Amino acid sequence: MISKDTLFAVSLFPYLGFLYFLTKSNRTPRLALIGFYLLLLFVAITIPAGIYAKVAYGESLANVDWLHGSAEFFLTLSNILVVLGFREAIFDRQSSKES
Repeated sequence: MISKDTLFAVSLFPYLGFLYFLTKSNRTPRLALIGFYLLLLFVAITIPAGIYAKVAYGESLANVDWLHGSAEFFLTLSNILVVLGFREAIFDRQSSKES
């Protein structure tokens, strides 16, 4: 059976491919693209935060509220940017159809 840590590490490669093709297409709204890239920052912050939670508190990251919430902030920010980026693209498209 594959461990969750291995699955997490392996899932990074398809996501990097997704980002590559999304960027290369030049059709993704810039703000949404920034949000998708910000998800990498969330991952980069979550890994050391999880290690710190285990070493300092002997707990998983999910059980150290202040640390978990701080890391999750970047996931929330990423999601907001993706939504706002596509929202802006929809409004731009609608306004160009009306013109």
